Amino acid sequence: MLFVIDIGNTHVTAGVYSEEELLAHWRISSGVNRTTDEVWVMLKMLFQSENLQFEEVTGCAISSVVPDRTHTFVSMVEENFNISPILVNADSNSGLKILYDDPSSVGPDRICSSVAGFDEFGGPLIIVDFGTATTFDVVSKSAEYLGGVISPGLESSSFVLHQYAARLPKVELQFPKNIIGKTTEASMQAGIMFGSVEMVNGIIRRIIQELGYKATILATGGIAPQLLENLEKDVVFRPFLTLKGLQIIYKRNSS
Repeated sequence: MLFVIDIGNTHVTAGVYSEEELLAHWRISSGVNRTTDEVWVMLKMLFQSENLQFEEVTGCAISSVVPDRTHTFVSMVEENFNISPILVNADSNSGLKILYDDPSSVGPDRICSSVAGFDEFGGPLIIVDFGTATTFDVVSKSAEYLGGVISPGLESSSFVLHQYAARLPKVELQFPKNIIGKTTEASMQAGIMFGSVEMVNGIIRRIIQELGYKATILATGGIAPQLLENLEKDVVFRPFLTLKGLQIIYKRNSS
């Protein structure tokens, strides 16, 4: 079995593959203060909850945008699975030609999602990932990673409003009934949710205009399903795009 781990700013998403099949997946808080032992105890319980035997794990791939957490998870894997994980970066054999000015600065999670999207759909491709940041990644039909866009995520926008405006409460990330809010909470939800929709619509429109041709559009991230019906373009939802990319990249770098 293959153990894949995506370490994000807010959450860690992990999964277990048997060949091409995703057997189980979990999403936990990043827990910046957790020790290697604490991470191991938690993951061991998650494995047991799915009746998976961690002794059967023979490989591991990790993508991380949080350097301080990378060492914790690498150490946990090395000490408890007795294997050395593959750390995805721009130098990994991903199958993509990265055309960023500084390829090393591309987030490993963005590389993974782009690899998985291209593997299933080919290009040209636009991938929208609704995470701590809302990111847009663009891949050409020739498997070139062209670059993308990074904008504030919904949770980040909500947090900033609550944190820095004394009278603005913390609100649930859901669409209000109307764009014109009758309460502070509804007004904030309208701004965050409808504002994000218009931002996504506008950026996709501008990307297509700059490309000069149509592209398949994918969405991933936990909150993506709430937004899809409000987007102008047809968008395909793939909830485990990053994990699938980790699985593909592991195969390409271990054969």
